[in-house]
Amino acid sequence: MRDFPQTPTPAFLFDLDGTLIDSVYQHVLAWRQALSGMGIDLSVWRIHRRIGMSGGLFVSALLRETGLKLTQEEIHELQTTHAEAYEQQVGSVRPLPGATELLAELTARGVPWAIATSGYARTARLSLGLLGLPEDTPMVTRDLVRRAKPDPDLFLAGAALVHVDPRHAMVVGDSVWDLLAARRAGALGIGLLSGGYGRDELERAGAFRVYADPADMLDRLDELGVRQSD
Repeated sequence: MRDFPQTPTPAFLFDLDGTLIDSVYQHVLAWRQALSGMGIDLSVWRIHRRIGMSGGLFVSALLRETGLKLTQEEIHELQTTHAEAYEQQVGSVRPLPGATELLAELTARGVPWAIATSGYARTARLSLGLLGLPEDTPMVTRDLVRRAKPDPDLFLAGAALVHVDPRHAMVVGDSVWDLLAARRAGALGIGLLSGGYGRDELERAGAFRVYADPADMLDRLDELGVRQSD
């Protein structure tokens, strides 16, 4: 048998909100509360369409739609108020079906993985206990990179954390912003429907596979090149 290059070990980079934990609508309501507190009345559906972006880009996009202008101090206040409002609701957040089992199975099979989220550490790290994960779980948050999604920085950093080439990683996310960032990082994108985006939207943004939730993905790991040890 000739000595051809070996297939790289698969690796996964997971978004958090709407991908591993069922928190999208808590974030939507927290943003709505923060916006309302500043006299900005915005429909929930408009807020939902921007979840997954960094907080700064999120605010800029919403302000562009409304034609309003805020100072940097007001934007910072808005982000802080959102974080506080989300923390008040975090008790209602649950892992998505199959999330803990999926991560455990990947670990058992020796498959590298990391979490890369546009959320700040203040709120994102609250999810580790929820998922039964230790504090030293590989996680990249908005605080640690220059730019968040749809820029690729989070996923490039996540790949570096687990010592893999981004081209050999698969990004798992629930929003078009995850998949756009995955493409820019040179990684394959996997879409989950658990954040509220439709299959067509996720596929148009670059998802080469779309699953209902982490449980559905777990049942079909063989489609992604993850196999039991030979």
